[in-house]
Amino acid sequence: MISFDNTEIAFKYKSTKDLKRAYTMFKLVGKSWLVQFGKFMVPIAFKLRLPISGIIKATIFKQFCGGETIDDCDDTIRTLYENNVGTILDYSVEGKTEEEDFDATRDEILATIEKAKGNKGIPFSVFKVTGLSRHGLLEKLNDENAEPTVIEKMEFARVINRINDICMHANACAVPIFIDAEESWIQDTLDRIAESMMAKYNKETCIVYNTFQMYRHDRLEHIKVGIEKAKRAGYKYGGKVVRGAYMEKERDRAVEMDYPSPIQPDKNSTDIDFNAAIKLMVEEIEHCALCCGTHNEDSSHMLAELMEEKNIAKDDKRIYFAQLLGMSDNISFNLAHHGYQVAKYVPYGPIKEVMPYLLRRADENTSVAGQTGRELNLISREWNRRKLLK
Repeated sequence: MISFDNTEIAFKYKSTKDLKRAYTMFKLVGKSWLVQFGKFMVPIAFKLRLPISGIIKATIFKQFCGGETIDDCDDTIRTLYENNVGTILDYSVEGKTEEEDFDATRDEILATIEKAKGNKGIPFSVFKVTGLSRHGLLEKLNDENAEPTVIEKMEFARVINRINDICMHANACAVPIFIDAEESWIQDTLDRIAESMMAKYNKETCIVYNTFQMYRHDRLEHIKVGIEKAKRAGYKYGGKVVRGAYMEKERDRAVEMDYPSPIQPDKNSTDIDFNAAIKLMVEEIEHCALCCGTHNEDSSHMLAELMEEKNIAKDDKRIYFAQLLGMSDNISFNLAHHGYQVAKYVPYGPIKEVMPYLLRRADENTSVAGQTGRELNLISREWNRRKLLK
């Protein structure tokens, strides 16, 4: 069994200075009151044009992001690749509402595909549909009883054109692309889009992947139905399986609007469905491609053992492990050291624009039981190991 306790391998790429910064960072995001204060104050500070960008760039941004532009990410891409870990460039700008902004985001995603073309260090590209469309439009189209206006239909046609431009270019460049999952009240719309793009571009191999948040109690059945549909229609089914990133928002909205929560009753139920989804896609690997996006050591062990049991080569490109930059290096780098296909999500974008992403990461580290403590423990152990070598 692979050990995820080898901190020498996990942090080989980090200087002692980097380790100290990471330790401080996780100490800070482990304080719930400080994260909540930051979520309130940072937007105000930007509105007041206070000079906080430098502080953010030297701390949380440096820990979780590759840079402000694609080219700024070159050092991160190179460092990861030297350690057999790929990069997934994630343009993490959110909350835009204008057509010209959506077109600009499409062009940026196309640029990430160009960057990945022929580059072994960048195995995937990724995008969020809300970077290419108004959230309200996607929400309306998610409602089976809502009738979009002629103008809204034209607007949605432009959204589909942007997405098709991206998937078509990914296909031409042989760069697989993830469509990220988002809130449940727009996800049906995103699923329909993803399936239509898979049917169009996944005839020979997996180019387009949908994303499944397994903290939703309906996702395992959704995957089962999707695989069978793909088999009947003759295309490959690409799936990035994650636990999820919008749980608190989902629960709050369900209470506020008085409908049954789509969220699993407890973490154990999420874990069971996550592992079942991984097993299902490995069983159907002739018809699927899988990215296991997890910071969970047990699920990572399970997939590695399952691949061995099924005689699937460690370097089979149909199965990837993925983690976020700045988190769970003990999983990423130890898996890569043993020859598995691994990639890190590397968010980038102007500091002010990626703050919603960074605040979600801080929230996640605060709310996920044991996440911050585990990171701090691993960093401390590596720090002490290096001291003993002096």
